[in-house]
Amino acid sequence: MSPTPASAPALGQSLTPRQLVMMGLGSAIGAGLFLGSGAGIAMAGPAVLLSYLIAGALVIIVMHAIGEMAAAKPASGAFSVYAADALGPTAGATIGWLWWVQLVIVIAAEAVGAAGLLATIWPQLSVPLTALGFMVVFTAINLLGVKNFGEFEFWFSLLKVLAILAFVAIGIALLAGWLPGVASPGFANFTAHGGFMPQGVAGIGAALLVVVFAFGGTEIVAVAAAETADPGRSIARAVKTVAWRIAIFYLGSISVIIAVVPWNSEALKSPFAAVLAQANIPGAATAITLIAVVALLSALNANLYGASRMVFSLARRQEAPALLGTTNHTQVPVAAVLASVAFGFAATVLELIYPDQVLPVLLNIVGCTCLLVWTLALVSQLVLRRRADAGGTPLPFRMAGFPWLTGLALVILAGIFVLLLAGEATRVQFMSMAALAGLIAAGSALARRGRAAGSPS
Repeated sequence: MSPTPASAPALGQSLTPRQLVMMGLGSAIGAGLFLGSGAGIAMAGPAVLLSYLIAGALVIIVMHAIGEMAAAKPASGAFSVYAADALGPTAGATIGWLWWVQLVIVIAAEAVGAAGLLATIWPQLSVPLTALGFMVVFTAINLLGVKNFGEFEFWFSLLKVLAILAFVAIGIALLAGWLPGVASPGFANFTAHGGFMPQGVAGIGAALLVVVFAFGGTEIVAVAAAETADPGRSIARAVKTVAWRIAIFYLGSISVIIAVVPWNSEALKSPFAAVLAQANIPGAATAITLIAVVALLSALNANLYGASRMVFSLARRQEAPALLGTTNHTQVPVAAVLASVAFGFAATVLELIYPDQVLPVLLNIVGCTCLLVWTLALVSQLVLRRRADAGGTPLPFRMAGFPWLTGLALVILAGIFVLLLAGEATRVQFMSMAALAGLIAAGSALARRGRAAGSPS
């Protein structure tokens, strides 16, 4: 894990530290928070805070582990490259392709989801045309170069951050009784309606499966670090924001929702709007819907970037067609961007032809992918850190608490996998992901064997 230059020198280094740090802040704020948090609260009641604490601790450890490797070896393939270094090329190719498949499917879902949300405000909008319009716009942004992508993502993330901070501030004012004409609901909802743990430990476990997926995507910062001028320092700064952004954005906002809205209320279908409605904020539902649209489009933008860089890195390592490893005169991997968005266009069109039939199936297959990515990233860090320490290799950024924290995160992940296998619906999701990973690994190994057989001795 010795420090080396970026593994893909054909890419530019135009991302600034402020853009990377803001991406780190914004990557944890997605539709899973704005729209999905209510589902977790309904499953566990106020005890969902424990689910968020467990998932948050896991993400903090994972990001510090990935950050340590990214600072030592900035690479557009990030954890795919580190898995290859630690566990062999098949492991690296498997995690890379699996992550790419996940992202290109999610891109289509985000385009359709954002279009659908806008249609709830302006029904005259055509969801098919709006979704395709989003795909075209964000493809163009990614083709304009990493500097333009970084600036767009900076402002998207800033808007989300400011929205959450404003929400938490309004919630505190509401609970403190500072809003004129609005009575404070107090904190009775934390223990009323069945107590703090109305659904018991099982509820916390069920909510954990919902909550953990809301944090998926934070690892994209490690991919972007390779295109900053000072990747080691930039990734360290971004990773160090993980703990407090989870505390403020997730635990802060969820605590406000639990205090204001009873956990068994129908209003939790739109939890943020429910709080703002209690505060008598006019236009609350419209505002939250628009912010959720921004969150989805921000994720679409970032996921397209991440997918293109991952397949670019795979091509540079001969794990994907060579064309995908080329760049144009502005250092943009055009072929990789187009390949990553092509599936998104196709899946979007299919979803629009067969509503609610195509994307749910695809998302179910890749739903657990982030958990496998995190698991292999932690195992890679365990191997590479020991290798670096044994060789006396200095590291620009060292994760504290090694190896105990890495081991703790792996134990948490093992527990989550057990929960997935215990549920009938989630078991299907887990087995689908495992089968897909197996197919990718077998294909990668066969392709590598074919290249070896075809090369001159």
